[in-house]
Amino acid sequence: LLTKERAARIARAVKGVSSVVNSIAVIPPVTRTDAQIRDDVNAALLTDPATASYQVTVSVKDKAVALSGEVDSLAERMLAEKAAKGVRGVTAVNNEITVDYQEQRADRDIRNDIVQRLKWDVLVDHILIEVAVNNGDVVLSGTVGSAAEKNRAIVDAWVSGVKSVSADDLDVERWARDEDLRGDKYVEKTDAEIREAVQNALLFDPRVGFYNVDVAVEDGVVTLRGSVEDLKTQRAAAGDARNTVGVLRVTNRPKVRPAEPAGNEKVAERVENALLLDPYVNRYDITVTVENGIARLYGTVDSYFEKAQADDAASGVDGVIAVDNNLVVSDAYEPYAYDPYVDDWYIYDYDWYDYQPGYTFKPDDEIKDDIHSEFFWSPFVDGGDITVTIENGRATLTGHVDSWSEHAAATENALEGGATWVENNLVVR
Repeated sequence: LLTKERAARIARAVKGVSSVVNSIAVIPPVTRTDAQIRDDVNAALLTDPATASYQVTVSVKDKAVALSGEVDSLAERMLAEKAAKGVRGVTAVNNEITVDYQEQRADRDIRNDIVQRLKWDVLVDHILIEVAVNNGDVVLSGTVGSAAEKNRAIVDAWVSGVKSVSADDLDVERWARDEDLRGDKYVEKTDAEIREAVQNALLFDPRVGFYNVDVAVEDGVVTLRGSVEDLKTQRAAAGDARNTVGVLRVTNRPKVRPAEPAGNEKVAERVENALLLDPYVNRYDITVTVENGIARLYGTVDSYFEKAQADDAASGVDGVIAVDNNLVVSDAYEPYAYDPYVDDWYIYDYDWYDYQPGYTFKPDDEIKDDIHSEFFWSPFVDGGDITVTIENGRATLTGHVDSWSEHAAATENALEGGATWVENNLVVR
């Protein structure tokens, strides 16, 4: 089921797509009983420290999962649903979990939260989006530049107190990507403004909001400190900061301190189970050892995506404070094209991502044209402000971009265009 949804996210991220109708059928590669699926969904919820405390009841009929129970926020409800969708054999998830808001929020407070989230989200150009709230029901209208951006705006609208979100009147038009229509989004922000925005982003994240993560900002560089209970939460905090307007770089220093430290063998068993539950990597023979909370992974996978997915699965296990990822990528000459609208993790968070370019038989002019084509079709990179020069297959990028995420995406687009190496001299402003 996660694969089906990932396909839709990739399609939405193509410039020019206004909406996606996802008619892909989910046919599990192995036959599993409803009881097996139910046990694995419960295990997935319990293995992840972020969902382990949720009071969720799981039932399964004909491979369709029904979730019921009560949580404190919409973000927690969605996190539980995602855990269920990642289990092998699941063909559908009916999420009947209710949200128990501790207090009724005024519509004006809800609207202000949504407006601020859209304003500070680096993946949304908010200036043409109108927000209306009536008794907790949210209506988004106006215009955005891509289907992926529309989907991101809907996610941003699910703040505390919201009962429903409608975006039927939020149109997708390519002209909305024009820089002149972005208002004051990318004007220079003070460190104090950035710090407040990052703190709010952390509070909205169900993985991070419960922890006391300290935020310091100097000249747009964010430093996070404090302590969290699992590695995935530490990484999620960095992602929240990275996707905040005005942030140039993130130094992620919260300490990972598990609530209930377990022995090496117990943690290794948890990691092995997490890898078996993950639909992207469970077919690989991955060896796991754990020493002092450091999980080491050995084996071979086909792509950088799968190596990153295994890393991500291990990072969410209670008791893991670091991952030493020694998985070998058999197709190591294919770079991973990170897309912030598609991926749940950031490929550059992994110190093992050491893509080594191969050789190319394409002439420099063809590589240059292909890179410009990649920029054109990317909803995240505005290639009009980027100059590309190619020499013997090596690309040099100069000019400016609006955010650090766009800076990283430009590198990936250049690699996808056929460059054997990329020298990224783009200025973030």
